[in-house]
Amino acid sequence: MPSSTSAVRILLRASTPRARPASAHVQSTWQRFLQTAPKPFTPARPAHQLSRTCSVRALAKDTSICQPFASKREFSTSPARQHGHLHTPKPGEERKVTFIDKDGDAHTFEVADGDNLLDIAQENDIEMEGACGGSCACSTCHVIVEDSDLYDRMEEPDDDENDMLDLAFGLTETSRLGCQVKMSKELDGMVVRLPSMTRNLQASDFAEK
Repeated sequence: MPSSTSAVRILLRASTPRARPASAHVQSTWQRFLQTAPKPFTPARPAHQLSRTCSVRALAKDTSICQPFASKREFSTSPARQHGHLHTPKPGEERKVTFIDKDGDAHTFEVADGDNLLDIAQENDIEMEGACGGSCACSTCHVIVEDSDLYDRMEEPDDDENDMLDLAFGLTETSRLGCQVKMSKELDGMVVRLPSMTRNLQASDFAEK
Protein backbone atom coordinates (compact mmCIF):
# COMPACT_ATOMS: atom_id res chain seq x y z
CA MET A 1 0.00 0.00 0.00
CA PRO A 2 1.26 3.50 -0.72
CA SER A 3 2.33 5.59 2.20
CA SER A 4 0.12 8.38 3.50
CA THR A 5 2.45 11.01 1.96
CA SER A 6 2.22 9.46 -1.50
CA ALA A 7 -1.54 9.28 -1.19
CA VAL A 8 -1.74 12.98 -0.39
CA ARG A 9 0.39 13.85 -3.47
CA ILE A 10 -1.83 11.74 -5.70
CA LEU A 11 -4.96 13.44 -4.36
CA LEU A 12 -3.43 16.94 -4.86
CA ARG A 13 -2.45 16.23 -8.47
CA ALA A 14 -5.90 14.89 -9.18
CA SER A 15 -7.67 17.92 -7.65
CA THR A 16 -5.44 20.66 -9.25
CA PRO A 17 -6.81 21.79 -12.65
CA ARG A 18 -4.30 21.73 -15.46
CA ALA A 19 -3.92 24.70 -17.85
CA ARG A 20 -5.32 23.84 -21.23
CA PRO A 21 -3.06 24.64 -24.15
CA ALA A 22 -4.46 27.38 -26.42
CA SER A 23 -5.99 26.15 -29.61
CA ALA A 24 -4.36 26.89 -32.94
CA HIS A 25 -7.20 29.30 -33.80
CA VAL A 26 -6.67 31.33 -30.62
CA GLN A 27 -2.91 31.47 -31.19
CA SER A 28 -3.23 32.69 -34.78
CA THR A 29 -5.81 35.33 -33.78
CA TRP A 30 -3.52 36.65 -31.07
CA GLN A 31 -0.55 36.81 -33.44
CA ARG A 32 -2.57 38.77 -36.00
CA PHE A 33 -3.62 41.22 -33.30
CA LEU A 34 0.00 41.81 -32.27
CA GLN A 35 1.03 42.39 -35.89
CA THR A 36 -1.75 44.84 -36.71
CA ALA A 37 -2.01 46.71 -33.42
CA PRO A 38 -0.94 50.38 -33.76
CA LYS A 39 2.48 51.12 -32.41
CA PRO A 40 2.85 53.87 -29.80
CA PHE A 41 3.81 57.28 -31.27
CA THR A 42 7.41 58.24 -30.69
CA PRO A 43 8.14 61.93 -31.41
CA ALA A 44 11.25 62.92 -33.33
CA ARG A 45 12.34 64.86 -30.25
CA PRO A 46 11.70 64.24 -26.54
CA ALA A 47 8.41 65.64 -25.33
CA HIS A 48 10.05 68.37 -23.26
CA GLN A 49 11.79 69.71 -26.38
CA LEU A 50 8.62 70.05 -28.45
CA SER A 51 7.17 73.57 -28.42
CA ARG A 52 3.42 74.12 -28.16
CA THR A 53 3.38 75.85 -31.53
CA CYS A 54 5.41 75.11 -34.61
CA SER A 55 6.91 78.36 -35.89
CA VAL A 56 7.83 78.81 -39.53
CA ARG A 57 11.32 79.88 -38.54
CA ALA A 58 11.91 76.73 -36.49
CA LEU A 59 10.50 74.57 -39.24
CA ALA A 60 12.83 76.16 -41.78
CA LYS A 61 15.88 75.43 -39.62
CA ASP A 62 15.03 71.91 -38.45
CA THR A 63 11.97 70.10 -39.75
CA SER A 64 12.37 67.32 -37.19
CA ILE A 65 11.25 69.70 -34.43
CA CYS A 66 7.74 69.90 -35.83
CA GLN A 67 7.68 66.71 -37.84
CA PRO A 68 4.34 65.42 -36.47
CA PHE A 69 2.61 68.70 -37.32
CA ALA A 70 4.39 69.80 -40.50
CA SER A 71 2.08 70.51 -43.41
CA LYS A 72 2.83 69.31 -46.91
CA ARG A 73 1.78 72.66 -48.32
CA GLU A 74 4.65 74.84 -49.52
CA PHE A 75 4.81 78.60 -49.83
CA SER A 76 7.01 80.76 -51.99
CA THR A 77 7.54 84.44 -52.22
CA SER A 78 8.89 86.70 -54.88
CA PRO A 79 10.70 89.97 -54.17
CA ALA A 80 8.72 93.16 -54.66
CA ARG A 81 9.85 95.39 -57.47
CA GLN A 82 11.86 98.35 -56.27
CA HIS A 83 11.57 101.83 -57.77
CA GLY A 84 13.94 104.76 -57.87
CA HIS A 85 16.84 103.00 -59.62
CA LEU A 86 17.27 105.64 -62.28
CA HIS A 87 20.25 105.77 -64.57
CA THR A 88 22.61 108.71 -64.75
CA PRO A 89 22.34 110.20 -68.24
CA LYS A 90 25.49 110.32 -70.30
CA PRO A 91 26.79 113.79 -71.17
CA GLY A 92 24.96 115.07 -74.20
CA GLU A 93 22.29 112.34 -73.94
CA GLU A 94 20.06 113.90 -71.31
CA ARG A 95 16.34 113.52 -72.01
CA LYS A 96 13.79 115.97 -70.67
CA VAL A 97 10.34 114.98 -69.50
CA THR A 98 7.71 117.21 -67.91
CA PHE A 99 4.94 116.09 -65.56
CA ILE A 100 1.87 118.26 -65.06
CA ASP A 101 0.46 117.31 -61.68
CA LYS A 102 -3.16 117.35 -60.52
CA ASP A 103 -2.84 120.99 -59.45
CA GLY A 104 -1.65 122.03 -62.90
CA ASP A 105 1.97 122.61 -61.86
CA ALA A 106 4.71 121.53 -64.28
CA HIS A 107 7.82 119.63 -63.14
CA THR A 108 10.66 119.02 -65.62
CA PHE A 109 13.47 116.51 -65.11
CA GLU A 110 16.54 115.38 -67.00
CA VAL A 111 16.65 111.60 -67.25
CA ALA A 112 18.43 108.83 -69.12
CA ASP A 113 17.33 106.55 -71.90
CA GLY A 114 15.49 103.50 -70.58
CA ASP A 115 14.04 105.15 -67.47
CA ASN A 116 10.27 104.68 -67.30
CA LEU A 117 7.81 107.37 -66.27
CA LEU A 118 6.68 105.61 -63.09
CA ASP A 119 10.22 105.36 -61.73
CA ILE A 120 10.96 108.96 -62.71
CA ALA A 121 7.80 110.24 -61.00
CA GLN A 122 8.29 108.29 -57.78
CA GLU A 123 11.97 109.19 -57.54
CA ASN A 124 11.06 112.88 -57.77
CA ASP A 125 8.06 112.77 -55.42
CA ILE A 126 5.47 113.20 -58.15
CA GLU A 127 2.14 111.80 -56.99
CA MET A 128 1.94 108.62 -59.06
CA GLU A 129 0.88 105.53 -57.13
CA GLY A 130 1.87 102.42 -59.09
CA ALA A 131 -0.13 100.08 -56.83
CA CYS A 132 0.95 96.91 -58.64
CA GLY A 133 4.65 97.73 -58.38
CA GLY A 134 5.06 98.50 -62.05
CA SER A 135 4.04 95.05 -63.28
CA CYS A 136 1.33 96.33 -65.65
CA ALA A 137 -1.42 94.88 -63.47
CA CYS A 138 -3.28 98.06 -62.50
CA SER A 139 -4.04 101.52 -63.90
CA THR A 140 -2.81 103.79 -61.09
CA CYS A 141 0.19 105.06 -63.09
CA HIS A 142 -2.09 106.34 -65.86
CA VAL A 143 -0.70 109.38 -67.67
CA ILE A 144 -1.97 111.43 -70.62
CA VAL A 145 0.52 112.40 -73.31
CA GLU A 146 -0.10 116.05 -74.24
CA ASP A 147 1.43 115.94 -77.73
CA SER A 148 -0.48 113.59 -80.02
CA ASP A 149 2.34 113.64 -82.61
CA LEU A 150 4.81 112.47 -79.98
CA TYR A 151 2.30 109.85 -78.84
CA ASP A 152 2.27 108.44 -82.37
CA ARG A 153 6.05 107.97 -82.19
CA MET A 154 5.73 105.65 -79.19
CA GLU A 155 5.60 101.92 -79.43
CA GLU A 156 2.01 100.76 -79.39
CA PRO A 157 0.74 99.42 -76.03
CA ASP A 158 0.50 95.65 -75.82
CA ASP A 159 -2.64 93.72 -74.89
CA ASP A 160 -1.85 93.72 -71.15
CA GLU A 161 -1.46 97.49 -71.08
CA ASN A 162 -4.63 98.01 -73.12
CA ASP A 163 -6.56 95.80 -70.70
CA MET A 164 -5.43 97.91 -67.75
CA LEU A 165 -6.04 101.19 -69.59
CA ASP A 166 -9.66 100.13 -70.01
CA LEU A 167 -9.92 100.37 -66.20
CA ALA A 168 -8.31 103.81 -65.98
CA PHE A 169 -10.22 106.89 -64.88
CA GLY A 170 -10.48 109.64 -67.51
CA LEU A 171 -9.17 107.52 -70.39
CA THR A 172 -8.18 109.49 -73.51
CA GLU A 173 -6.84 108.65 -76.96
CA THR A 174 -3.30 109.45 -75.79
CA SER A 175 -3.43 107.62 -72.44
CA ARG A 176 -0.58 105.33 -71.43
CA LEU A 177 0.64 103.55 -68.31
CA GLY A 178 3.71 105.25 -66.88
CA CYS A 179 5.40 101.97 -66.04
CA GLN A 180 5.34 100.97 -69.72
CA VAL A 181 6.73 104.19 -71.23
CA LYS A 182 10.54 104.29 -71.37
CA MET A 183 12.41 107.43 -72.26
CA SER A 184 14.35 107.56 -75.51
CA LYS A 185 15.74 110.08 -77.96
CA GLU A 186 12.42 110.08 -79.81
CA LEU A 187 10.55 111.03 -76.62
CA ASP A 188 12.90 113.84 -75.55
CA GLY A 189 10.84 116.83 -74.38
CA MET A 190 7.70 114.79 -73.73
CA VAL A 191 4.98 116.35 -71.57
CA VAL A 192 2.54 114.11 -69.71
CA ARG A 193 -0.39 115.11 -67.54
CA LEU A 194 -1.62 113.21 -64.50
CA PRO A 195 -5.39 112.62 -64.41
CA SER A 196 -7.41 114.31 -61.69
CA MET A 197 -7.86 110.96 -59.96
CA THR A 198 -6.99 107.28 -60.40
CA ARG A 199 -8.99 104.10 -60.12
CA ASN A 200 -7.23 101.36 -58.18
CA LEU A 201 -8.51 98.28 -59.96
CA GLN A 202 -6.02 95.48 -60.48
CA ALA A 203 -5.96 92.39 -62.67
CA SER A 204 -6.20 90.23 -59.55
CA ASP A 205 -9.61 91.74 -58.78
CA PHE A 206 -11.01 89.91 -61.80
CA ALA A 207 -9.22 86.58 -61.32
CA GLU A 208 -11.38 83.53 -60.75
CA LYS A 209 -11.63 82.63 -57.09
